[in-house]
Amino acid sequence: MKTKFFALALSIGLLFSSCSNDNDPAPFTVAPLTGTESVVVGATTTFSSTTTGGTYTSATPAVATVVPATGVITGVSVGTSVITYTVQSVSVTKTVTVTAVPVATGEITGPITADKTYPLGNYTMKGMVKVNSGVTLTFDAGSTITVDKTTGDNALVVLNGGKLVINGTADKPVVFTEKSKVPGSWGGIIMYGDAPINAIKGVKTSTSEDGNALPYGGTNAAHNGGSLKYVRVEYAGSKLADGTKELNGFSFYSVGSGTTLDHLVSYKGADDGFEFYGGTASLTNAISYDNTDDSFDWQDGWQGQLSTNWYAHQSVKGNFGVEIESSKNNNDYYPKVTNITLRRVAGTTPEAVGDVQVDAFQFKNDGNGDFSNIIIDGYGDYTEGTTVFTGAAVKIQDASTNTNQVNGGKIKINKVKIVNTSKNILGVVVAPWDGVVTFPAANFTIDATATGASLTAGAWATVNGVDLTK
Repeated sequence: MKTKFFALALSIGLLFSSCSNDNDPAPFTVAPLTGTESVVVGATTTFSSTTTGGTYTSATPAVATVVPATGVITGVSVGTSVITYTVQSVSVTKTVTVTAVPVATGEITGPITADKTYPLGNYTMKGMVKVNSGVTLTFDAGSTITVDKTTGDNALVVLNGGKLVINGTADKPVVFTEKSKVPGSWGGIIMYGDAPINAIKGVKTSTSEDGNALPYGGTNAAHNGGSLKYVRVEYAGSKLADGTKELNGFSFYSVGSGTTLDHLVSYKGADDGFEFYGGTASLTNAISYDNTDDSFDWQDGWQGQLSTNWYAHQSVKGNFGVEIESSKNNNDYYPKVTNITLRRVAGTTPEAVGDVQVDAFQFKNDGNGDFSNIIIDGYGDYTEGTTVFTGAAVKIQDASTNTNQVNGGKIKINKVKIVNTSKNILGVVVAPWDGVVTFPAANFTIDATATGASLTAGAWATVNGVDLTK
């Protein structure tokens, strides 16, 4: 009897157990993620699941970010990141791979007759590439443009009315270089505008000395030739066409104040680093590094008012730190530059024997300007043969400049720190002038607290591992 009762109870228990298991819900699951698993830096892709209502997260946001609600993924840097999708505490994962933006290649030739943008890439440039009036030429950040001097004359020339837009960044500059890496191998960047000039004998238009023999000068003070940001020009300074004049790293012919010139480097050219031929443009955050003529130069009544943070480094060969002239015109206006460092390494010699140019600032032909917060370092004596030439922080080259500009209060050198330099002020004795220069007291002030140029290091100012800001 007990056995039968036990069997009956067991049967009833199994019956209830079976009914209970039949009614239990199935375990919750999340459908797998789908979507393109590879994306380039800066682009997007999307992961999704047919199970809705969840949240997306990225294991490595420095590589890829994801929008929590939508699964839209943005590539940030090269690498991989695991994307997790979670619904009701249940998760699924999928890995996204971020790759570098493909680098374009190609050859750039001129003329440029329609708007053109060159994306990130490594390009060659051949010939005199001229940007026509009404046309905009654009380069994206990180691009390198290489010329080859064996192909003949090479330069990038922006004609009046054309625009050059270079969108470099501190970590992705746009670099124009030359294959042989020899100074003087190409013509650099040349820009024309129609801003005011005051050339020799007071004429308001003139002809360029760059071998292009083009007219420049006008009445459009706000001329806009484009925007150059974080651009480096290397190994420029060649003679073009007629062969009478070397070209600078950057040459600005009557360029106007509507043009942006910011974070530019002229590196190891065979002429000046930067030269202005009149105009009203300003130059900010500029480095002239080991150019064999002058680091900065202007003529024809340049009158930029907002220039700041200029750094000149001269070694092996180099002439004046800054050469300033106004084409023998006693202008009522003058340019202004703040925060300047002019540094000449010991042992640096002038560019050519017999043409002794060893001063930090040289003023001639009624050149003038307002300069403040300056460091001048290394402009000492230079011996050629048996003759010792005295280096100076400021040299006044002629009587007219002394009379009209120094005495007239249109040369101002204030808050200047001078070290390793033979003379503070020097006038060139040319009869009947005795070479004596006396600045008005408020127009030449020594200050040991001067800081000079303040530039932030980065790829834009680094060549072969050398930080050009130091």
